[in-house]
Amino acid sequence: MDDLLQSLIVSASLGALIGMIRQWGEQQDNHKSANHFAGLRTFVLWALIGYTAAYVDTEHVPYAFLMAMALIGFHLIFHGMSSKEREMIGLTTGAATIITIMLGALVYWGHLMFAVMLAALTMIVLGIKQMSHAWTRRFTDEDIRSTLQFAAVTGIVLPLVPNQGYGPYEAINPYSLWLMVVLISGLGFVGYILMRLLGARAGVILTGLVGGLASSTATTLAFSRESKTYPELSGGFSLAIVLACTIMLGRVLIILGFIYPPFIQSLWLPFTIMALPGLIYATFVGIISRQSREATDIPDLKNPLGLSIAVKFALIYGVVSFLVKLLSQTDLSDGLLALSFLSGLTDMDAIALSITNNLKDGSVVLKIATQALILSAIANTILKAGLVFSIGAPQLRKHIAIALGATVLAGAGAFFIV
Repeated sequence: MDDLLQSLIVSASLGALIGMIRQWGEQQDNHKSANHFAGLRTFVLWALIGYTAAYVDTEHVPYAFLMAMALIGFHLIFHGMSSKEREMIGLTTGAATIITIMLGALVYWGHLMFAVMLAALTMIVLGIKQMSHAWTRRFTDEDIRSTLQFAAVTGIVLPLVPNQGYGPYEAINPYSLWLMVVLISGLGFVGYILMRLLGARAGVILTGLVGGLASSTATTLAFSRESKTYPELSGGFSLAIVLACTIMLGRVLIILGFIYPPFIQSLWLPFTIMALPGLIYATFVGIISRQSREATDIPDLKNPLGLSIAVKFALIYGVVSFLVKLLSQTDLSDGLLALSFLSGLTDMDAIALSITNNLKDGSVVLKIATQALILSAIANTILKAGLVFSIGAPQLRKHIAIALGATVLAGAGAFFIV
């Protein structure tokens, strides 16, 4: 009996939480004359109906739960059609009603964790009503077109591109090339959305953090391009690029640590030395920005999603990848340091994984493996600096020259002390 009472209280509590959020959301709408259909008490009763129906279904009357769901559905439809005030029961309210009934049944059936998670997600969806409406009211026709374009590039084109090697040594993989297009254009698009929602500086910085986990090269290219349009945001763009480059070092270090933990003992110090200039720069810029309280929003913010530069860079990426593959298949593969530097011009992950695997099987000594990865990181940093100087605005070049220049020098010093 105690378990039954506890289950009833849990069901009623979950229904009350959903009803409270739903009622609060309705109160935020300034429809004082509206005859609101359901609030906290109603959702409590619906949760109890779900629990009771599941109990009766299991113990006494088969299909009692389905009959209860059908009766509630007819009630919702009848109320919506017969209301004198022409109150419309939204689909969201109807869905929340069905979920609340299901929550009561789930508690009775013993799926308490799932019921709590489902209730929490339902509360979040109901609670962001005002926020989501505010967001969508700020969208423009260009935003929608760019969103559809990005969805097509990612969800339609990418799965159709063959994921296999072509040409000499199977060095050209169309899927990898198009994935780079998606990363570059996608990070620019994500940055734009975050700037629209959070303000220019906060959105740019958050994109830099995410970009460091995805592709610091794509982040650099995307923001270099945007600095030409918004040179006044060059400080924020440079901070995002430096953060992405710094986080990239930590990401590579963590990945290699999972693959071969002893490698960390030799690699953590040089990578920490290379990360110090970025950390110092980010801290300094953050303090200066907070003290200056400079404006962070741009009145006429245009959507940055464009494919032309992304496609051009992907083609260059493919050429360099081919050269790396060519060298790795010839006698020149013995020059691991040169190969690592060249490979770092495109991506650090591939050469880092290859060197780590060679280190595990004894093909490479620890010192050479560490120096090879340092050279790869230096080359990757030089490439990003080159992207900024060839594509970015003059204001961005000034910031990047300091931060990434110091990173390259730190990497050179770390190379010789290993």
